[in-house]
Amino acid sequence: MIHLVLASSSIYRKKQLQQLQLNFSVIAPFIDETPLANETPKQTALRLSIEKARSVGLQHSNTLVIGCDQVASFEGKPLGKPLSHENAVKQLRIMQGKEIIFHSGICLFNAVTGNIQSSVVDIQVKFRSLTDQQIENYLVREQPYDCAGSAKSEGLGVALLDYIRGDDPNALIGLPLIQLVTMLEKEGIKIV
Repeated sequence: MIHLVLASSSIYRKKQLQQLQLNFSVIAPFIDETPLANETPKQTALRLSIEKARSVGLQHSNTLVIGCDQVASFEGKPLGKPLSHENAVKQLRIMQGKEIIFHSGICLFNAVTGNIQSSVVDIQVKFRSLTDQQIENYLVREQPYDCAGSAKSEGLGVALLDYIRGDDPNALIGLPLIQLVTMLEKEGIKIV
């Protein structure tokens, strides 16, 4: 029997995949995540999701590997994780009142057959206009320094947003579950 693997070190993606009530393992992929020259954020998300799935799948036979990557873009340029309080303040200040696009790449790699399914699910998010005090209050309470865009929509960060638009709200957290269910079904795995 083929074994399902999530190629990710993200605790958020692990929690998301648990929603599908499947047995799976988690193996962190080790790849260079540096964007290529002239690569769009959307292209980066797709390429990295494929590379993550393939890198784990090629090391572990008899697996079906889920690879994902998310790149946020603001005014056409990639927007990374802030990693610090100061950077998060800067991000939230420049994004307030504006729309960000989160490109969530997903890949399902069958290490037995070599079959690859991949796509990118885009989610548009508009941030509310915020005061410096609101930004500070939010960051002190949630500390989303490991999240692109400096906000956790699945938590208190939802209070910073005007809207979320897209086909799969799960994609904003990092794992497009609706797309994944379709991919798994094509590999013979029925969720319900």
